[in-house]
Amino acid sequence: MESAARRRQLAGTASGPGATFVQARHGSMKAEETDRTAPFHFDLWFYFTLQNWVLDFGRPIAMLVFPLQWFPLNKPSVGDYFHMAYNVITPFLLLKLIERSPRTLPRSIIYVSIITFIMGASIHLVGDSVNHRLLFSGYQHHLSVRENPIIKNLKPETLIDSFELLYYYDEYLGHSMWYIPFFLILFMYFSGCFTTSKAESHMPGPALLLVVPSGLYYWYLVTEGQIFILFIFTFFAMLALVLHQKRRRLFLDSNGLFLFYSFALTLSLVALWVAWLWNDPVLRKKYPGVIYVPEPWAFYTLHVSSQH
Repeated sequence: MESAARRRQLAGTASGPGATFVQARHGSMKAEETDRTAPFHFDLWFYFTLQNWVLDFGRPIAMLVFPLQWFPLNKPSVGDYFHMAYNVITPFLLLKLIERSPRTLPRSIIYVSIITFIMGASIHLVGDSVNHRLLFSGYQHHLSVRENPIIKNLKPETLIDSFELLYYYDEYLGHSMWYIPFFLILFMYFSGCFTTSKAESHMPGPALLLVVPSGLYYWYLVTEGQIFILFIFTFFAMLALVLHQKRRRLFLDSNGLFLFYSFALTLSLVALWVAWLWNDPVLRKKYPGVIYVPEPWAFYTLHVSSQH
């Protein structure tokens, strides 16, 4: 009887003023996170967009522009150095972006995502370096590995398997380990970009200037990286989160609007790109699946470089 009374007393204490204070403190912390609104991070978004265009999009272009004598085929190209810089700068900018999030995000997931991102981008660096250097030997991106004239007659035939393994590391494993954590980090950051004030749900002028180059770059990323399914899944997850938060009378802040409008523009550009090349028989043969999203470099080797 005495022990039962003691347990009831302890239970009453646990659900008493102390527990009420902890619950109230926890609730107030959640409310503070919701009420905090971050200003538009023009510096980070500007650096992020600039380095994406220069170090990622500009990487293969720089490799073709700089004289081959400066970067021999048995040495890293200028594009490889661009890629190395990208592998260092992008994780740094992502971490700085997470630091400025008004919401406390799970650190363990962030750290694992950053590590996986760096590993995937580094795998891609090696595979992409060799694949782009093959362009100087007549490799054609619009054809599969086995159909390429410079590879299909290699002896012994096991060498072709090695090139297919290289292509797998470049286009599948490297891209998956690179882009999945990349979009996961952006989505987690986006989940904290909500405010209770509808007056703060607008984009300043500088943000509007960055939407077009940002959306255009993500178009390149989605098409060249062949990650349309990952992108569309992320975009619809963002849309579902916006609709859910709207029921709670929470609205996107300027940073959230910037990301959402950039992705919406990307989706429109991908749709226009696919519609334009819908009836291309050669590209249709290379991308025979249900999801038909041709790569810009495949288009370049088929319709541009072949004309010169």
